Amino acid sequence: MRAAIFDMDGLLIDSEPLWREAEIDVFGSVGVPLTEDMCRETTGLRHDAVVRYWHARYPWDEPGIDQLTVQLLEAAQALIVERGVLMPGAQQAIQDLNQRGLQLAIASSSPRSLIEAVVQKFGLGEYFSVLHSAEDEEAGKPDPAVYLSTMSLLGVRPQDCFALEDSLSGIRAAKAAGAKVIAVPDPEVVHDPGFGEADVVLTSLEEFSTDLI
Repeated sequence: MRAAIFDMDGLLIDSEPLWREAEIDVFGSVGVPLTEDMCRETTGLRHDAVVRYWHARYPWDEPGIDQLTVQLLEAAQALIVERGVLMPGAQQAIQDLNQRGLQLAIASSSPRSLIEAVVQKFGLGEYFSVLHSAEDEEAGKPDPAVYLSTMSLLGVRPQDCFALEDSLSGIRAAKAAGAKVIAVPDPEVVHDPGFGEADVVLTSLEEFSTDLI
């Protein structure tokens, strides 16, 4: 293996609860009665896709979809920058792979501004040679585009890299791009049979070892 591609939200940083908090607040302002479990239906999707998903089920008039998308991103980014923390084992996994000489990248459904804010907050810039957002693709995860572009930017073939993901949409995107996948799902959803699509399933990045690759 020559490269490792990390998802970000829920994998590197404990941000999914903060995204859910932002979603419940922002969508509640337009009358969409989201719950924690409902928010999990869209885990791993781009935030604009999340807005379209709930608009299709609970249509509202104002503000428009584009404006609410901006509001959701601003609310989530503020929470993540203020309260986000690294997931257990994330720092060690990054350092171990770096010491093994692998190229590292982040391929996230979050917009680039949020990826960069997280990387800066936790001082991870020295480890990652590529930061790529699905906002730059025509389609987000589970479409493989964000992974294919990241592989191209790294200059590696799919068979020469692996992905680390926490969501079903992320796993499917990475597998469709031809990568091996290590899944680290949220304990709330780990029993979903869809996680069997991954090559390895861990309960935490604390279980990660470079022997796995």
